[in-house]
Amino acid sequence: MVLELGKAGSSGVGKGVLPVLRDGVVVATLQASSWTESATAVLGDRRWVFGKRKGVLTARWEVDPEETARLRAEQTSWWKGTWTVELTGGALQVESVSWWKGTHRFLADGREVARGGTTGGWSPRPTLTVDVELPLDEQVFLLWLLLVVGRRNQAAALTGTGVTVTGGSS
Repeated sequence: MVLELGKAGSSGVGKGVLPVLRDGVVVATLQASSWTESATAVLGDRRWVFGKRKGVLTARWEVDPEETARLRAEQTSWWKGTWTVELTGGALQVESVSWWKGTHRFLADGREVARGGTTGGWSPRPTLTVDVELPLDEQVFLLWLLLVVGRRNQAAALTGTGVTVTGGSS
């Protein structure tokens, strides 16, 4: 199964809304903030609120109290780009396969259960290939995690570029 984050406003969703596609069919939507690490996901009649609290990415149903965290993702190493994700069925370790290509692998007890990638092009969008049974809610959370990681990497690259250009000019 492959999920792909589509272009905002495409596939019949509203302006500023990202379609979550499986085989070109919208299975969910994601309205992600451009300024903060937060989003709202809609899967059928359920609305999820994704956000960051005390450095941890969390997900809760919209009807849950704000302090609730049904799903969690915490970065374990900035240098290695590793994360631990807590899902309802257990924990996953996330490893960066290629920083430049934006690829990641998701491991359960050392076994790869999913792989994250990008669509490529000028504005790469995350994709998620899942090899095991994983609820769609959790897949969308992992796709959002990949979006957050990709944005963080872009920001780090731009910051690094700015320093190099500034430091290299006379």
